[in-house]
Amino acid sequence: MAKDFVKRSENYSEWYNELVVRADLAENSAVRGCMVIKPYGYAIWEKMHDALDQMFKETGHVNAYFPLFIPKSFLSREADHVKGFAKECAVVTHYRLKTNEEGTGVVVDPEARLEEELIVRPTSETIIWSTYKNWIKSYRDLPILCNQWANVVRWEMRTRMFLRTAEFLWQEGHTAHATREEAEAEAIKMQGVYADFAEKWMAVPVVKGVKSPNERFAGALETYSIEAMMQDGKALQAGTSHFLGQNFAKAFDVTFLNKENKLESVWATSWGVSTRLMGALIMTHSDDNGLVLPPKLAPIQVAIVPIYKDAAQLPSITEKVQPIIDGLKAKGITVKYDDRTEYKPGWKFNEYEFKGVPVRLAIGPRDLEQGTCEVCRRDTLEKVTMPLEGIVEHIEQLLEDIQNNLFQKALNFRESNTRRVDTWDDFKTEIEKGGFLLCHWDGTTETEERIKEETKATIRCIPNDAPEEEGRCIYTGKPSHRRVIFARAY
Repeated sequence: MAKDFVKRSENYSEWYNELVVRADLAENSAVRGCMVIKPYGYAIWEKMHDALDQMFKETGHVNAYFPLFIPKSFLSREADHVKGFAKECAVVTHYRLKTNEEGTGVVVDPEARLEEELIVRPTSETIIWSTYKNWIKSYRDLPILCNQWANVVRWEMRTRMFLRTAEFLWQEGHTAHATREEAEAEAIKMQGVYADFAEKWMAVPVVKGVKSPNERFAGALETYSIEAMMQDGKALQAGTSHFLGQNFAKAFDVTFLNKENKLESVWATSWGVSTRLMGALIMTHSDDNGLVLPPKLAPIQVAIVPIYKDAAQLPSITEKVQPIIDGLKAKGITVKYDDRTEYKPGWKFNEYEFKGVPVRLAIGPRDLEQGTCEVCRRDTLEKVTMPLEGIVEHIEQLLEDIQNNLFQKALNFRESNTRRVDTWDDFKTEIEKGGFLLCHWDGTTETEERIKEETKATIRCIPNDAPEEEGRCIYTGKPSHRRVIFARAY
């Protein structure tokens, strides 16, 4: 299965692209810049969706759905917002086609031009806040805690499956609040929800922080992000939560009567994660043998492969395996018993290894005689012979161990590739090695942009737990009060 598979050390980008395709996660589509998420890849996304959806509901949020199309005039109501998304917008201008004069094809009917052009949603703040105007009259109508699962379109010129595509899947939360304090607390809380999901489900360690003004979401007063480090040392923004202030409420005249019976603009947040998380999952854990999945997100957590020389041996193996399958399923563990006769065991081993199945069991006639089976864990590729007695409990513990090991391995990698840098010369040298650089910065957009122009490094975030520390900006030498994280990023 993994024959001639390119190594990470040889070409990390090619390794990633090839892994996505060969592991049956996704493939490029007939539409430029768009991808087809294949069943195995979508099964992983469904697990992400279900876990996050439960976390949202546990924090009081409810799901809704808003239109795919946004009137063009809506986008222009919030100046920073339109400036941030204008270059990525796909625009619908007509609503009908007609047969050409030759009768050989179709053309746009010039008489079917829309009175107002529609934007295919790049994000939904504008259409949602135009709706919230109808929902909110009094403080009694607040807060509104809505989330939607949807697709969005951002017309990207350079695309890479899961990481950056013209169309992608995501969730976007949009909340409305009576006070600034409540909205800010919501934005920070959702940053914490994303961090918990990344670390406890994806086994991806993240840094929680605040974006610099230059990296802030278009139309936000503050953007809180979680930043992860990939195996090539580049950063990946894994999720964002935005405090929008009253900007969108004022743009769409969304007001409410407060408890003092005075009219006031509503306070807002928005927050989202997308199928980009699939890219983070792949690049954090996978290796030169293929995909590596944390058990909590693996569509198949355990694969059982029977070993036999002739078909007559299969029923006795199946009979012995069935109680194991039943026991695993009773514990909520997904298991596949692969008794396909058209593939040899070696091919099956390679397939499950390449697709990142956390645990593989192999059982043959000799194992039946001895009451044992071979157990292989995907994260370390370690194989051990185990007694069949107690195997269900052993696998349950093994899956937990693999989940924890993947997180710890990724955390160790991040920590060993995070360095403090104090001079511009050292910065230019160290940034070539990849990783996170903790540096002083003078707080100006001008300095941030110059550093980006000269090194392609950006401020990923100002960490929430960054201590007060007097220092000098690495670029200008001006005073600085805390370190920020610089890195090259996806």
